[in-house]
Amino acid sequence: MVFSSIIFLFYFLPVFLVVYTLAPERWKNAVILTFSVFFYAWGAPVFVFVLLASTIIDFYLVRSLHRAATNRGRKVRLLLSLSLNLGLLAYFKYANFFVENLNAALLSAGVDAVGWTAVALPIGISFYTFQTLTYSIDVYRRQLEPLDRLADYLLFIMSFPQMIAGPIVRFREVAAQLRERQSTYEDKLLGFHRFCLGLAKKVFIANVLGAKADEIYALDFTTLDAPTAWLGAVAYAGQIYFDFAGYSDMAIGLGRMMGFRFPENFNSPYVATSISDFWRRWHITLGRWMRDYLYIPLGGNRVGSRFRLYFNLWVVFLLSGLWHGASWNFVIWGAFHGFFLVLDRLFLLRWLGKVGRLPAVIFTCFVVIIGWVFFRLETLGEATEYLSAMFRWDFALPVASPKLWLTLAVSLLASWGVLSAPGRWVEARLYPTAVSSTGTAVVYLTLGLLVYLLSAAVITSQGFNPFIYFRF
Repeated sequence: MVFSSIIFLFYFLPVFLVVYTLAPERWKNAVILTFSVFFYAWGAPVFVFVLLASTIIDFYLVRSLHRAATNRGRKVRLLLSLSLNLGLLAYFKYANFFVENLNAALLSAGVDAVGWTAVALPIGISFYTFQTLTYSIDVYRRQLEPLDRLADYLLFIMSFPQMIAGPIVRFREVAAQLRERQSTYEDKLLGFHRFCLGLAKKVFIANVLGAKADEIYALDFTTLDAPTAWLGAVAYAGQIYFDFAGYSDMAIGLGRMMGFRFPENFNSPYVATSISDFWRRWHITLGRWMRDYLYIPLGGNRVGSRFRLYFNLWVVFLLSGLWHGASWNFVIWGAFHGFFLVLDRLFLLRWLGKVGRLPAVIFTCFVVIIGWVFFRLETLGEATEYLSAMFRWDFALPVASPKLWLTLAVSLLASWGVLSAPGRWVEARLYPTAVSSTGTAVVYLTLGLLVYLLSAAVITSQGFNPFIYFRF
C-alpha cells in the first residue's frame, strides 16, 4: 500500500482519521500502532512478524543496556543491539548481493557455485534499521532516557507515515512527542494541506516525468541519440526529486495531523551551488544521520591529516551508496559523490565561489544528473552505455517522438517553476506554519480537497504509480 493509491486515499486514511479523532487521548498511540502494523502487513505479511519480534527484543536489550552497572556491560548490550539490527539488514538486503559476487568469483576460478535461495527484500528495511540504531546509540550515549513502554517503542519504529521511506526520524526528535503531544484543528488542517501538496508533486509531476524517463531508458542505448539520452537523464532527475520529496511531504503532513513534528527532508536541492551544498539540501535526514552516527565517530573534521579526512568522507559516501541498494552501481554512485565532496575540499568550492551562482548551479546539476544514471540503471555496463549515448555528439535526429518532447518540456518547465527562485517563493506561501483566519482555513481546506480528488482521478486513469524509495 502506498500513499498515492486508491486503497490508501479512500479507505485506509479516512477510516484511520475517524478512529484516531474519536479515540480517547490515552488510546491514540494504540490506534496509530494498530493501523501501522496493518499498513506494513499489507505489503509484507510475513516479514511483519520478523519486524515485530526483532523490535521487541531490541527494546528489552536497550533497557538492559541503560540499567547495566558497568561500561563493559553497556558496551556488550550495545553490540548485541547493533548486531541484531545490522544483521537483519545484512541478511535481507545484502545476502543475495554477496552470494552473487561470490559465485561469480568462484566460477571465474573454475569452482562450482554455491547453492542459494534468493532472499526477498522487505520494504523499508533500510529506514527501519537506521531508526532502531538511533534509539540504541542515543540511549548508550546517555543523551536520552529509554522509553518506559514497549508500545511507545513499537510506535516510534513502526509509525506508518514515515516507516517505509522516511524521513529518518531520530529518537531524540520525537521522544517527548511519543509520551505526550497535542493535535489541534490547525495541526489537522495544515497536515492535510501538506499531505495534498506532496500528493500533487507525486501524481502531477513525478509520475509524468517517470513514465517518460522509463520510455527513454527502455530504448536501445547503442542507437540512442545524445539529446534524447540527456532528456531521459533530466527526466529521471526530476522524477526522483518530486517522487521522494512528495512522499516526504505526505509523511510530514500525516505526522502533523497526529501532532508529530517530523524533520524536513528537502530544501530545493537542484539550486545547490556545490555537491556539498547539494547534500545539505537532499535527503537531509540521511545526511544528518551519516554525519552524527558515522562521519563524526570516524573522526569528522578533527582528524590529524587531510588524507584521513578525505578518506572518511569517501567511506561515508561509499556506505551511503550501499545503503541505497545492494548493487555495484549504488556503490559507484556513492563513490562518485564522495569523490566530488573531496574535490570540494581541495579546490572546487573556491572555484565555484568565483564563477558566480548560476554557473555553479549548472555545474552541480550536471554532476548530479551524471550520478543519477548510475542510480537508475542496474549494471555498470548499462550505465556506461547510457553515458556514452549522452556524450555521443553525432548530431543524429532525436529518437524520442514529438509528443514525448512536448510532454517532457511542459513537465520540466513546471519542475523549473517550483525549483526556481519565484517558484520557491510561491512554494513557501503554499507551506504555511499557521492559519491566520477562518477564510484562510477555508482556502487551504478547499485547495487540499480539490488536489486530493483530482489526484485520485488521475491515479485511477493512468495506472503508473511507483515510489522509487520503497525499494530501499
